Order: sequence, then structure tokens, then C-alpha cells
Amino acid sequence: MMKRKLLALAISTLLLPAAGSVLAQAGKVSGDVVKIGVLTDMSGVYSDLGGKGSVVAAEMAIEDFKAQFKPKFKIELVSADHQNKADVGSNKVREWYDTQGVDMVTDVLNSAVALAVAKVTTEKNKIMMNAGAASTRLTNEDCAPNNVIHYVYDTYALANGPGRAVTKQGKDSWFFLTADYAFGHSLEKDTANAVTANGGKVLGAVKHPLNASDFSSFLLQAQASKAKVVGLANAGGDTINSIKAANEFGLTKNQTVVGLLTTIVDIHALGLQTTQGMMFTEGFYWNLNNETREWSRRFFSKHKKMPNMLPAGAYSAVMHYLKAVQATGTDDTATVMKKMRETPINDPFAKNGKIREDGRMLHDMYLVEVKKPAESKEPWDYYHIKQVIPGDQAFQPMSLSRCAAVKK
Repeated sequence: MMKRKLLALAISTLLLPAAGSVLAQAGKVSGDVVKIGVLTDMSGVYSDLGGKGSVVAAEMAIEDFKAQFKPKFKIELVSADHQNKADVGSNKVREWYDTQGVDMVTDVLNSAVALAVAKVTTEKNKIMMNAGAASTRLTNEDCAPNNVIHYVYDTYALANGPGRAVTKQGKDSWFFLTADYAFGHSLEKDTANAVTANGGKVLGAVKHPLNASDFSSFLLQAQASKAKVVGLANAGGDTINSIKAANEFGLTKNQTVVGLLTTIVDIHALGLQTTQGMMFTEGFYWNLNNETREWSRRFFSKHKKMPNMLPAGAYSAVMHYLKAVQATGTDDTATVMKKMRETPINDPFAKNGKIREDGRMLHDMYLVEVKKPAESKEPWDYYHIKQVIPGDQAFQPMSLSRCAAVKK
């Protein structure tokens, strides 16, 4: 009997190191490499919103993370142009996951692309940290909170600020020029809801194709509506061209144009003379405080443009992901997602940001007004911050959630 006990003890002692080794291996970063993909619009209508700027921001995040944490694992970055086509984006991401060992994908600028990529990401049990797409379907009907984080902004947050503030100024009748796909439809719907909730009315809307070449027929309908406000439920080059055409048509003499997804790169392209007085919601302003200025000037030195909220958000997303991998010692999706949800986000983009159970990252948004030319003190000094909108007010409340994965 004593001999059997001694033999069992000896065998268990021999097995312990092996078991420990298996456990350690299960908790390690696969292949000792963390691989991040930036999927964005490199050449089309949204390329100035994200594009190369988002790649630069991701590179900065990796550099800063390495300098601060000295990780034992390697970090690699790949990038691709989805051409604003859902099939191109989803096929590229599937290839990344299947053959290149990509762990996390970010930017994903374009809602149709993001919805397709989210399905592949969930199927492959990887992580998508969406910085660029806006449709609230990503945290509602198409939510996948175990794999997808909606990080920077969405159509609810973009609509909430100007829909309420402009309507309360007495500009209470609206007409929409809407990009004819998931993003534009969501932005129009969310803004219309904000307008009517604040006593305004919607007189009509017209849909235009992505990257439209001529806005004249759409603007004629907006003029004919006699609406006090023409809301642009589009973005990037479409917003720039809409605003240019509205000025050329003289529409701005009698109607107020509100760009519902407008960023500092659009204002820079159009100039303060054209855009002064415009109000919209932003998620980041380079000139907000010393921390945003320091980070943004570093970005400018590399990209020759000040960052809008997309590159700033991509930087934050990559940093938050890498910190979670470092803290847990693994790139296992469930473990990293749990850590990211538990950890507050504090960086140049967000203060006390947090990832909600539906995958929505909550952070402050800003209602801004574009300065008059005489008010601008230096290049890219374009905004008055009219209101800081706390994250729990800026984004759709959980009481309105249509995410089936979340119990309310």
C-alpha cells in the first residue's frame, strides 16, 4: 500500500511540470506575434477621413506601446484598401484571419463594409474595433458584443448634438441629402428622431449615390422644400462637394446647411470663409488641451494633416487592445475582450472611456461651431467647443437597445 502511494506521488510530481507547461502555452500569445489589420478607404471618397491617417495612427500606437511596456511578443501591422465594397473588405479580412494570423482589425471605415466584416470576425472568433463606420446597427440589430467594439462614434451620437441644438435655435424644419446606403439611412433616421423629439419637423429627403459626381438635382429639391435646415447625411468627399455646391447654388443665403458627419479635414479643405458658423458633433479636437495638442502635433509631423476623430480613435483602439494583451499575457479573444471591458480608457482620445455590454465604447463627444476667419489664431484652429456631451448622454441609452445579445 505504501509503495503504491509513493509511486502515485512520484508520477504526479513528474506530470506537474508538463501540466504547467500546457497551461502556460494555452495562455501565451499565439506564435509570440500580435498582428493588427487596418482596413480602410485608401483611395476613395472617405480616404481623407481615415485612410493613410489611420495607418499612421496605428503605427504611432504600436511605437508608443513598445516604448512604454517593452513587450516580449512581436507586433505586426498590415493594412488594405476595401474600396468601399463590402465583398472586397470581408474577403480581405477572411484572408487575414485564415492565412496571415491577424488577431484584431480596426478602422473599417464604411458601414456596409463594417457590417460584412463583423460577420466574418464573429465567425472566426477574432476582434473588430470599429473606428470608422457609423451605423448603429453594429450595436443594435447586428450587434456581436463578444467580438465587435463600436469605438469612436455612431449615427446616434452624430445626430444628437446638432439635431437638438439647431432645432432649439428655431431652425425647426429639415430636409435631408442622404448617402444611399446603411450609414446614410441610419444618420438620417437618427437625426430626424432628434429633430422631432425637440419640436421640429422633417419636410422630406432625397437619396444620392456614394461618391456622387453632381449634386445639382438633389440641391434643387432641397431648395424647393423651403426647409430652414438642409441636413447632409453623408461624409467625406460627398459632404465637401455638397457644401461647395450649396454655396454655388446660393442655397446658403436662405437655408442653413448642417454637415452631420463633418470633421476638421473637411473644414480645412473648404476653408473658414465657406464653413464659418457650421455646427456639428465631433469626437476629438486636436486643440482641446495640452495632451491632445502634443499627440496631434506628433501625428502632423508624420502625416502633414491634423487628425480628426478617426485616426485619434484608431490610435486609442490599438493601444487599448495591446494593453489588454500585455495585461493578460494572451491574444485569446474572450480573455482580451473581457480585459478591455473591465479597463477604463485614458489617452489623448478618451478620458474614463468604457466599453458597454453591447460593444459601444462610451466617451465624451463635442458639439462644435466653426470659427469665423478672424477668430482663428493659427492653421487648423477652427472650432469653438459649444458643449461637451458626456458619453452616457451622447450615445443611445441601453433602454433603447435592439441588441438581442444583451439582456435589458
